[in-house]
Amino acid sequence: MHTHTRTYGQGPRKALAIHCTLAHSGTLAGLAGELSDLLTTVAYDLPSHGGSADWDGTGNLHDVATDMGLALLTEPTDLIGHSFGATVALRLAIEHPELVRSVTMIEPVYFAAALKDEPKLVGDALGTNQEFNDAWAAGDTYGAARAFNRAWGDGTKWDDFSDRARTYMAERIHFVAGSSAFLHEDSAGLLKDDKFAGATMPALLIEGGASSEIAGVLNASIARRLPNAIRVRIEGAGHMAPITHPKDTAVPIRALLARS
Repeated sequence: MHTHTRTYGQGPRKALAIHCTLAHSGTLAGLAGELSDLLTTVAYDLPSHGGSADWDGTGNLHDVATDMGLALLTEPTDLIGHSFGATVALRLAIEHPELVRSVTMIEPVYFAAALKDEPKLVGDALGTNQEFNDAWAAGDTYGAARAFNRAWGDGTKWDDFSDRARTYMAERIHFVAGSSAFLHEDSAGLLKDDKFAGATMPALLIEGGASSEIAGVLNASIARRLPNAIRVRIEGAGHMAPITHPKDTAVPIRALLARS
């Protein structure tokens, strides 16, 4: 399937950037710009996002998204992922460590690991998605997109988005439901056979100081499994830190690159 990419910067190191659900590769332009002296960053649009081809609903969505990223890795590369994109970066680091120089994950929504560590806490947090679940079950894509944005957006109210932006999100909300097999059930089996142990490259987990408690729980569950991971908190930022606080987000990434 067609993968649309954008390239930012002219730095000596190659990076691959992966955006969050309902966004596109352009949303990482600010962060890539802050790192442009160090990195030449290729950012790609996930399936059904931006200029990439639509996911047709067959197969495993996370497999498709990961294969798209893998096809862009031709040498050891620095990975930067946000939210869903961070789970793709994590998977690439675990399954293909020889191609990953460092991995930065900004609030990865890999619930599967945290469900093993803190099942009640994570289960309760996922229960707050009932509004989304009800809207999706009823075929109300706009209602589902509104609920998703309320939980995982940057605080912008639904009615303050343009008609075009609301339509963009509603037309792609199937992506959220399609993500569940990996995000909640670990369809790729990353949690089996101590697979995390092979991802020895420097790893960075970023969370926003204004994010919900669950963001820290998710990061902690991944950090304790990776051999060489550190966690950083960006005060004043929320789930959309790389978009709303690109300069602050770039600071710990620079430190990571300096040790990898």
